[in-house]
Amino acid sequence: MSLKIFNTLTKREEEFVPIEPNHVKMYNCGPTVYDYFHIGNARNFITAEIIRRYLEYKGYKVTFVQNVTDVEDKIIKKANATGVTPAEVAQKFTDAYFEDMKALGILEPTYSPKATEHINDIIEFVKKLIEKGIAYEVDGDVYYDLSKFEGYGKLSGQKVEDTIAGASERVEINEKKRHPADFDLWKKAKPGEPSWESPWGPGRPGWHIECSVMSSKYLGETFDIHSGGNDLIFPHHENEIAQSEALTGKILARYWIHNGMLITAGRSSESQESEKMSKSLGNVETVRNLLKKYSPLAIRLFLISGHYRSPLEYRKSSLDEASSAVDRILNCVTTLTKLGSQDDIIPDGLSDSEKGLNNAVDLAISKFEESMDDDFNTPGAIGAVFELIGATNKFISDNPSLSTQGKAILGRVKTVLVKLCDVLGLNVLESKGLEESSALVDGLMNLIIEIRRSAREKKDWATADKIRESLSDLGIKLEDTREGTIWKIASK
Repeated sequence: MSLKIFNTLTKREEEFVPIEPNHVKMYNCGPTVYDYFHIGNARNFITAEIIRRYLEYKGYKVTFVQNVTDVEDKIIKKANATGVTPAEVAQKFTDAYFEDMKALGILEPTYSPKATEHINDIIEFVKKLIEKGIAYEVDGDVYYDLSKFEGYGKLSGQKVEDTIAGASERVEINEKKRHPADFDLWKKAKPGEPSWESPWGPGRPGWHIECSVMSSKYLGETFDIHSGGNDLIFPHHENEIAQSEALTGKILARYWIHNGMLITAGRSSESQESEKMSKSLGNVETVRNLLKKYSPLAIRLFLISGHYRSPLEYRKSSLDEASSAVDRILNCVTTLTKLGSQDDIIPDGLSDSEKGLNNAVDLAISKFEESMDDDFNTPGAIGAVFELIGATNKFISDNPSLSTQGKAILGRVKTVLVKLCDVLGLNVLESKGLEESSALVDGLMNLIIEIRRSAREKKDWATADKIRESLSDLGIKLEDTREGTIWKIASK
């Protein structure tokens, strides 16, 4: 099955064919660094990263660019409120952004260009728009003339009139514009604001222009995929298209991918309506704070538990469920590390149950890929992973004495399970350091279990119970079965 992507531009699912064979060029709108990012932002970042991971799983080389907006009105406002410079605000929260990204296990982009590092590129881009008669300067400000671009609205379906003040928090009434819908490319410097010299006097770039400039600089005039939250479709992505395509005469991106918003239940007792999670509404949960309560894997699993294009409701119970699901994955991988062979080449002479599990591995791979090929359907992919875990647990329960073939199949299960989880950004081996420490942990746990067994034989229940309780405090659960005592690791 070929990969199909829902393209916001055409409003339909299309087969993915990159411009260059085996090489995908992708741009994702990154953070405006004026605060810690919240899990609503994280959904955008993780959606884009999983798309990248799956493309790499399919054998593509991916050049992935995600910008950092480090000069913008909100940064200036934060600086004025806190008594520091805008540059200090931007640097603090840029550093925090990459720290939290790393904590969530999100891959670093190929390039992470900052707006302030590309001022000369932005100025040159704006100059060319003016030369083509698509932009105009008034008293140090430069505006894009929307009347000169006939294709405006093709992404969002909205009309030029919809960009008039009130359509976006970033659109302001300005009598210097030829039309209220025209938008800033370059802003004249105001007292106390950061500025750079330009042909139109000191100033700074508008918000939309940086993405047009940086995407073309790192990916070319036309690239494969542009992604972001669906709140950016209008006007931000619409304006990107207008800027870039008016200048080059070429399509900016062939596939536009937009994720749905993370929503929260109504905060008042009178209202049960859901609302988008955003800093302006004051209903955010930062990733930095959430990581104190839940594991990175639980947060990631929650954020991909719904299809990326659908809204996802934020609830504590959903994160608790994701934590339990992560426990199941980690426990299975722990068991496979203990029981499976390091050599996952399957020998001949399989029993019926061994053939059944081997077939379950093939089926899991097939279902996983079919789901991801269907517009990155992560809920279906997660389902395939848990079907394999269920089949594995049943096989282990039904086969207390494992043959060489059985151990080899369990080795294959582990290899496949880890690989599929990695596509979803769930690095289960790194999470618990299972590969490096499994032999040592096994030895220590077997010794502890033997000490507890001896205490139970002597009817020293106090010691036996103390061992169980102490291990539980450390996140290790003991289960007494007919075949003996087994242990499991619980996630945070």
